[in-house]
Amino acid sequence: MSLATLAALLAAAGFLVIAAFQFALARGAPLGRAAYGGRNAVLSPTLRRTSAVAVVIWLLAAVVILGAGSVLAVPLPDVVLGIGPWVLVVLSVLGALVNLASSSPWERFGWAPFSAALAVLSFIVASSPT
Repeated sequence: MSLATLAALLAAAGFLVIAAFQFALARGAPLGRAAYGGRNAVLSPTLRRTSAVAVVIWLLAAVVILGAGSVLAVPLPDVVLGIGPWVLVVLSVLGALVNLASSSPWERFGWAPFSAALAVLSFIVASSPT
């Protein structure tokens, strides 16, 4: 197994973890201390809708990274599979920075390093030859 394939599998698993977490938030699970600044255990209806949208985005991220890493044949244009991993690098770096700036210890010490790891994994996939 190549490094890019392993990175794609691990990144996809990470994106699925985020999707599952956002799904739980959207359904009203009391996990809000680890999201959106950690102000409320249960999210407001607006933030719950935001989490529902995030589920779709992170599921798409998993599909894109698997396609770009040649793990999964996906019906997406080559341009999406070429640019998509770089977009995920940027999103993951931004996520790490935002989580580092959060007042929530769950975000600073949990999600920030998790997002940084996803940035590295996405970078490996993005910079690998197709």
